[in-house]
Amino acid sequence: MEAIPAAYQDVDLISFDQYLPGFLVKPHVAGIRLFHWLTLLLVVPLVFRLMGALTRMWVPAARRLGLGRFVPAGVGPQRLSGAIRFIVMALLIRGAIATIDLPFIERQFWAAIAVLFTIGAGTWLLLHVNASIERYFRNGLQWSGRTDVASLLRIGRWFADGLVLLVGVLVVIKRLGGDPTAALAGVGIGGIAVALAAQKTLENVIGGLSLIFDQAVRVGDFLKVGEASGTVDSIGLRSTRIRTLDRTMLSVPNGQIANVSIETISSRDMFWFHHFVGLRYETTPAQIRAVVGGIVRRLAGHPAVDPASVRAKFLRFGPSSLDIEVVAYILVQDWAHFLEIQEELLLGMMEVVEHADTAIALPSQTLHLAGASPLLPGLQPAAVRRSDVA
Repeated sequence: MEAIPAAYQDVDLISFDQYLPGFLVKPHVAGIRLFHWLTLLLVVPLVFRLMGALTRMWVPAARRLGLGRFVPAGVGPQRLSGAIRFIVMALLIRGAIATIDLPFIERQFWAAIAVLFTIGAGTWLLLHVNASIERYFRNGLQWSGRTDVASLLRIGRWFADGLVLLVGVLVVIKRLGGDPTAALAGVGIGGIAVALAAQKTLENVIGGLSLIFDQAVRVGDFLKVGEASGTVDSIGLRSTRIRTLDRTMLSVPNGQIANVSIETISSRDMFWFHHFVGLRYETTPAQIRAVVGGIVRRLAGHPAVDPASVRAKFLRFGPSSLDIEVVAYILVQDWAHFLEIQEELLLGMMEVVEHADTAIALPSQTLHLAGASPLLPGLQPAAVRRSDVA
């Protein structure tokens, strides 16, 4: 104990209290002299800004001098420079504590500030790492055409950023002598409350994630959801935007899409050609056979039609026509191309009907005079045929 004063004299510490006015040294706020509070609130931010100005100067100068390889890519006032400045400020504070004569409580105060700056710098760096990872994977997905996963990357980055901030807060609490267990319990209770309050929002977010993972809906698909049809413009976290045939933008919540049947029209490998040809009742059986055979030959001979799927059959006696069902699959995937081929096939079917010396029926009814029997050949001219022509 007797050697302590002599040892303290040997420590080379700088004391500047005698150079400061009394109104900065004597008043205390929370046990810390007013001078230190002014230094923290005024001098430290000023030094931080000055270092930022120096960063704007030395980074371009180093690159102009050919020292760009020593300057990491992305270093600048908006990138790594903020975290680096925090680290430099922490080192300066630690150096000042070691060289300036300060009371114990003030040394603890500045040591805590240095710890906060160090933790803040580490948190800032990790946030930039998350952003760099997101940009890297986003660029890769753009090259591969998987732009629909961009929203998934964004929510992944939000989760990673939130985890980094939570860990930073817990480290600060631990370093300042607090108990992080209570903070974790509070976060858990708060998370449950948020989940209950944002139930619909979480439902849409989970629905969006399921759409992206299952690839049930992709950007550019032409689909039918309920009564709406259109092209998928974008898949977000809350809703999916569909460009309808009327060129309007329809936003459908992801939770609703995940719970309804989706018909993806653009993903089919062929189109179903299905039509009915109604012939007049005056058509003879021989003419019907000629029409059926001609339609089968015309469709089977087309290069875009699957010949194994071609079917033409006399199906039924309709109210005003003899109906022939025509079925085939057209081996195209584009809707516009299908319409062109369908038009060509329908015109060909009309030519077949014309070559068979018959005609396509119109909606009509046959009326007979009272007392006349339609079964007697001599009375057939008395029948009156009425056609309803639109």
